[in-house]
Amino acid sequence: MRVSIVHPRDLGPEDIDLWRELQTASPAFDNPFLSPEFTTTVGALRNDVRVAIMHDGPDTVGFLPFERHPLGIGKPVAAGLTDAQGMVHAKDIDLDPQRLIKDCGLAVFEFDHLVAAQPLLPGRHTRHPSPIIDMRDGHAAYVETIKQTSGKTYRTTAYKHRKLQRDVGETRYDHATTDPAALRTLLGWKTEQYRRTGRTDRFSRPWIVELVERLLAVDTVHFAGVLDMFYVDGRPVAGHFGLRTATTLAGWFPAYDTAFAKYSPGLIQHLAMAEKAAERGIQVIDMGRGEKEYKEKLKNGEYEVAEGRIARPSAGAGVHWMLRVPVRKARGTVLANPALRTTADRALKAFGRIRTSVQS
Repeated sequence: MRVSIVHPRDLGPEDIDLWRELQTASPAFDNPFLSPEFTTTVGALRNDVRVAIMHDGPDTVGFLPFERHPLGIGKPVAAGLTDAQGMVHAKDIDLDPQRLIKDCGLAVFEFDHLVAAQPLLPGRHTRHPSPIIDMRDGHAAYVETIKQTSGKTYRTTAYKHRKLQRDVGETRYDHATTDPAALRTLLGWKTEQYRRTGRTDRFSRPWIVELVERLLAVDTVHFAGVLDMFYVDGRPVAGHFGLRTATTLAGWFPAYDTAFAKYSPGLIQHLAMAEKAAERGIQVIDMGRGEKEYKEKLKNGEYEVAEGRIARPSAGAGVHWMLRVPVRKARGTVLANPALRTTADRALKAFGRIRTSVQS
């Protein structure tokens, strides 16, 4: 197998068409984070993005987008932001993962949301559920399932929606809006959420803000940025920005106005989003790996993603192991234990309150 390495800007129309052909050939790759449009958009903002193109004789059989960092450390494109990572490749491809990362000029390739059916999977890795809203049997069937598995949540959310209308005013839902003011409002809520919960504010990095803005401007049959907003009496109260293929919507940045928290606007928005998305042909909403209460209430299925690394003997791989692997194992232990996870979450929120009071 021959491997060529290019920057995304150097991909030609034929490369994009072949990438998309491989992606649509397998349901495992039906995720917008694996689409060529996502990699090319990130590549326009970051010089460390590369794409490994795999050739078997005259045929192109795979694409691996990645970031190349110092010491030969490789990461998925937009590492830390994406809920689906990995190669898009032909069925039954035969490759040696260590040889591939060597051909990429890497000492190690780490991942935390590697999708299924990947020949990249090393012997040692961990697997994690990624909850989904599965509407392949239709939206009505999904609603019936939720009524059975999360009936109290569904009834309570419907009641709170009616109460919001009685208390404040008429509600409206905009699906796939391109209003830049609505996007700014959503990102503002998300920044407040990050600070409130003690997390790092992703939107403090200008390139991520520009990435979202650029993705919102993309709207094709195969790929688009999707902004949804929920309003009451003309005022935005909840929203979500994600990405879609023709049939899968990837959840990404949900947020709401905390002034309306008692009405559970996030749940109202997600249920409305599922209905509107289904009307436009979306069959699956991938909510992404993570222990979140709203995901447990809304899901009716799940995918599986892997976390781990591929390494070859080198100084860079050794440094990476010392800096990253013990931390990842400790984090995994905390997330796997409900009591530890709750304690850590409370500590982060306490830090967020202190940080917010100091900054104000």
